[in-house]
Amino acid sequence: MRNLSLVDELLSQADAFVKVVSGHARATGRPSPGQGLPEPFLEADERRLVGRLMRVNHAGEIAAQGLYQGQMLTSRRPEVRARLDQSAREEGDHLHWCAERAQEMGTQTSLLNPLWYLGSLAMGAAAGLAGDRYSLGFVDETERQVEQHLDEHLQRLPPEDNVSAAILLQMKLEEVEHGAAAMELGGQPVPWPIRRLLMPVVAGVMTRTAYWM
Repeated sequence: MRNLSLVDELLSQADAFVKVVSGHARATGRPSPGQGLPEPFLEADERRLVGRLMRVNHAGEIAAQGLYQGQMLTSRRPEVRARLDQSAREEGDHLHWCAERAQEMGTQTSLLNPLWYLGSLAMGAAAGLAGDRYSLGFVDETERQVEQHLDEHLQRLPPEDNVSAAILLQMKLEEVEHGAAAMELGGQPVPWPIRRLLMPVVAGVMTRTAYWM
């Protein structure tokens, strides 16, 4: 990955922002895990619930794109940037799957997606500035918390909604893989106050807000 000038970096970041918030984030192009599964019959209130849960997950994936972009921007090691870039592309698939499922339920994605992205971009850049080891540890801790969040959503889904469950299960599997890959590259656990206080508070604000808007 070649070194970019400041202007190139700014243009690259602007391009990434526009693509993500407009629904055209980079991805690997894999089909949704729910594709081909029979669509369950859901009552109106169940469809509303599923749509809102997928909107929250979509907002989380918007935030993930911002985090990865920020971390790549400030990372020092080419192999770390390459790993972050690959994870970002796989998370791009998650982004598209969630948007598609929310749309199928008649639900719009969050109106605050630009805010989720920009706030996460700043957090990711700060993590990268702390050093690649802490940045990789931040990835691992983020994915651990996302895994718990997905488990909660799997419990809240209507039991018959195997389509949404298939999406969330595949996402969960890959979040675990991303965290493990980050630690294999030398990740170091982030400090306790960030891990147990700051990150849960920020995530809680985003998930509660995105559920309604």
